[in-house]
Amino acid sequence: MYQVGNLVKELSDKHGRERASLMPILQGIVERHNYLTDEAMVEVAKELDISAAEVYGTASFYTFLDTSVRGKYVIRVCKTITCSMKGKNDILHILEDMLKIKVGETTSDRQFSLLETNCIGWCHKAPAILINEMPYTELTPEKVVEIIKDYMKK
Repeated sequence: MYQVGNLVKELSDKHGRERASLMPILQGIVERHNYLTDEAMVEVAKELDISAAEVYGTASFYTFLDTSVRGKYVIRVCKTITCSMKGKNDILHILEDMLKIKVGETTSDRQFSLLETNCIGWCHKAPAILINEMPYTELTPEKVVEIIKDYMKK
């Protein structure tokens, strides 16, 4: 386990200790450790001199600030109407079948988490997914199989 206090201090030194620093600090923690622990959120609250409830409220509002353990590869399936009309459900079923998990779950080896999310900004090339920060667009079930097989080899 990483030293939460050290990381929060490092990020606070970098981004500042004002209320406006909250988002970049939370993003920095997620970038390094994939999710926000309760301990991390309490440390951020202390460092910024704001309530833990405010930190948790902010973290839980944004879908990319995960507050529970996620896999090494977080797959976010866009659930907009455009992606739905272009085959999002087929993509989701393939992912669930390949990974043997449902939306909201993480594989037992903690390699993959499968989530649905609001618009990821690729509606013009729907259906789309993000795996961590990497977008994949104009998906077909066959493309998804190839993509996931590549990640399974890593």
